[in-house]
Parts: sequence; C-alpha cells; structure tokens
Amino acid sequence: MLSNNDPIPVTVLSGSLGAGKTTTLNHILESEQELNAAVLVNDMGEVNVDADLVERESDLTQNDDEIIEMSNGCICCRLRGDMLDEVGRLADERDFEYLLVESSGISEPIPVAQTFARGFEDADFDPTGVYELDTMVSVVDAHSFWKAFDSGQVLTDDSIDPQGNRVPEEALMDQIEFCDILLLNKCDLVPDDELDEIEAVLKTLQPRAKIIRTEHGAVAPEEILNTDRFDFNRASQSAGWKRELQEGHHHESASDEHGVASFVFDADRPFHPERLSKLFTGLPDGIIRAKGFFWSAGREDVAMGLDKSGQSVRAGPKGTWVATLPKAQQERYFAARPGIKENWDEQWGDRGSELVFIGREFDQESLVTDLEDCVLSDAEMDENWNEYPDPFGRDEQRELVLADD
Repeated sequence: MLSNNDPIPVTVLSGSLGAGKTTTLNHILESEQELNAAVLVNDMGEVNVDADLVERESDLTQNDDEIIEMSNGCICCRLRGDMLDEVGRLADERDFEYLLVESSGISEPIPVAQTFARGFEDADFDPTGVYELDTMVSVVDAHSFWKAFDSGQVLTDDSIDPQGNRVPEEALMDQIEFCDILLLNKCDLVPDDELDEIEAVLKTLQPRAKIIRTEHGAVAPEEILNTDRFDFNRASQSAGWKRELQEGHHHESASDEHGVASFVFDADRPFHPERLSKLFTGLPDGIIRAKGFFWSAGREDVAMGLDKSGQSVRAGPKGTWVATLPKAQQERYFAARPGIKENWDEQWGDRGSELVFIGREFDQESLVTDLEDCVLSDAEMDENWNEYPDPFGRDEQRELVLADD
C-alpha cells in the first residue's frame, strides 16, 4: 500500500495498431493480483474503441473516473498537456495506487516518457515527484513481423497517420528502440524457429530490453508492473544503431545464427548527392534499420541525416557541423567532447559520414562497395560541388522511399 507521499508508479504500453496492447492491458486488470489502478487509454480516432473494450472487459467503470479516454490525437504530441491535466486531477483525488497508460498505435514513446519524467512546459501540472515512470512496454505483433520478413514488405499493416507527418514503420521502430520490456505477442501464429529469428532481430535493434513471448496478451503482471526498470538516460542510449556507432560491432550468437548483421560505414570525404540518393532508394530489402549522418557535396553548411525504418527511407538536413560554428562555441564542444578535435581536419573540420546499417540476410560486402562508389573520387574533389543537384531538399528530411500498403 502506497502512502500519500509516495510517487505513483506508471507503466506505459506502446505498440502498433492490432499488436495487442488492449488485450494485454485487460489481461493485467483481470489477473488475480490485487491492483488498485487507474487507466488512461489514448486513441487517434474520434471514438475511443480501446477505452470501451477496457471498460466492458474489466471491473473498471467511467463512473468511478478510473478510466480516462483521450481521443482524436496522440499523447506524445497534441494531447501531452491534456494528459497531464487529467493525471493531475487523478493525483489530487489519490484513490488509486498504480497508473496504466495505453498509448495510440502511432505514438512515439520518448515524448510520453519525457512528459512523466520531466513534465511539460505547456501544462499546469508537474508530475515529477507525484508520478514515477516504472516501465516502458512495447507490444510487437510477431505475426506481422514474420510476414514482413517473408514478403519484404512493410513491418506493419497500419495506414499513414491522419496528420500525414508520421509513418507507422517509424513509430514502430521508436517503440522497439525505446522500451524496457518487449512483449512479442501472437506467438501462437508463428513457428518456433521463426520466433527465434524475430527475437534475434529485436535483440539487435534493442539490446537492453527484456523480451517476453506472449499469446493473446497474457503476461504475468509482475513482468511489467513495479519492475523499477525505467532509466531515461539508459533507455535513450540503448538503441542498437546507437550502440553500434559508439562501440562498434559486437557479435552475438543469436544474431549470427539467424543472419542478423550490422555494420558502420564511415568516410572523411563527401558523398556525391545524386549517386547516394539513388543508392538510398534501392537499399536491400534485408536492411531493417539504417541511421546516422553524412556529408553531401555542395551542402557544407549542414550535416545530413539518414533514417530508414523498414521500407521508409528519409534523408535530408539534420544538424550542424561544429566547423560552421563560431570559434568560442567550437572550443566549448572540444572541451565537452575531446574526440571531435582528435579527428579534426584542418580544411573540413568535423565534416564526414557515419552510417549504421542493421539487417537480416543482406550482402554487406556489396553494400559497402556501393557506398564507397558514392564517395567523391580524387577528380571530383577538385570539381565545383555547388553545381551538383541537391536531391535531399533544403529545409527538412524528405521521404525517398515509402512502400505501398
């Protein structure tokens, strides 16, 4: 039993549409474990179907204000302030001991975690000290994953979100890469050997998370409640692509056995923009994840970024080269990150490329060769790069490839 001075623990469930979040939530609420919980259910649509299912299939009722419906938007963006207003009202009443949050299928988990861990400037209620984020859970549809591998198509069957600024594959990748627990659901629909392959991929994408296989959302409550697993800094640094960039390649038996591979490509010369764009639009189907920054000839003012999730590939302006900053700012960067100065080029500063690729059963040697062919030759280094066409856009990352549903 929590005292009124103890922070209220929070478990957040993320996952694509149809993965089994609501089924999992209902299983937890119907378990024999006594759980005095409040539930917040977020749905992108105008009618919150998931909240209705939770209410009908559990003992919770809206009359007791134990279920909060948040519809027609996502709690990761449009509804962040509204969510804090609601959980703040609940905290004032303090007649529950645990908060369960089911986010929408296209919600990004990092902003939701930030909202609970650090608050939100546009809201009156500050959750810090009142709520304590305990566990971030992502539910993955094993059957959709399996079908995606067999067909080479997108990882989910979701449609593009109504606001048109987020594609499901990117949301799914965010959910996989930022979590403490991965529930691999619908395992009864996938052969065991295929499940082993799926797990190998998930472990590469998210090496820190605990993976639990489930059927029909049935998971022991203690696996996702009061785990004390959440650590914002660790979670935000734990994606497989980020570990690969920071630490280099680490062979793991499960990944090796199931053909999951990853590598980093770096270069201290710029890429030819047209050749690189063509390569990005034709990356092997086996590449599940690619991310990093690159130098595009003719755009020395800005660092370009690559972000590939499933069949979606985006590339375009992403950040600032330290070399473009005033000297005083450069010195502050050097003091904070000495490695920058160690690799500093007298002419080009920190400009360069560092891209990580994670995939399953692709020809790494061939891809490396193709990337090397996109780097400027000796003769091209002396050309006028400003005459090169810029396929990556001036203001924001643009979609280069998006598989049809």
